[in-house]
Amino acid sequence: MTRHPPPYLPQPSLPPSYERGATASVLVATTAEVLAHPELDEGMLAPWEQRRLAHIRVPGRRDDVVAARLLLRLCAARVIGRPLREIYPAQRCPGCGRDGHGRPYLPGHPGLGVSFSHADGLAAAAVGPGAVGIDVEPLERRPGPLTVLRRLLPEAEVDAAGAEPEPGPALLRLWVRREALFKAGREDARLTGWTDHRRAAVVALASGAPR
Repeated sequence: MTRHPPPYLPQPSLPPSYERGATASVLVATTAEVLAHPELDEGMLAPWEQRRLAHIRVPGRRDDVVAARLLLRLCAARVIGRPLREIYPAQRCPGCGRDGHGRPYLPGHPGLGVSFSHADGLAAAAVGPGAVGIDVEPLERRPGPLTVLRRLLPEAEVDAAGAEPEPGPALLRLWVRREALFKAGREDARLTGWTDHRRAAVVALASGAPR
């Protein structure tokens, strides 16, 4: 019996203006969806990624990390047109200059930005031209107290979100957008935020690609 990929991964969970882009790929899925996908398996991960996984003691968190890294490969394969097992993402820390941690990138493709995110049974990944950052959080999650958020985020934005009729969701949207900008490394990146109700997720994408 032939197994076909489930319908949820081939179609990006993103507004239509991005779905048809030939040079970008953005995917959001539950961890369970990714791990059940017949084209994806943990054996695709590089030895350095496997070594990092060995230090994660919570099984659920380990699964989330695996799912996000596999989803990143699927996005990259679609953008650069190579088989999944020929995709080798890497990471480099801009602070210490060492590989194996820090900002992800695709060796040999300096014009492409890549990003991935995972949180409590959710995974998201994005690959596209220019700087890219993506963040995903469960819809029911609420960021910390305002006093803490004011230390981590622009105070005026936190106060504005906290003053909305439903401050919890507003603060969560602010959080994921700020995280996406941080991952993209550009405050002027174009932001797109949306709610994936099917997966009970809030997602934000920051893109520095030319308009």
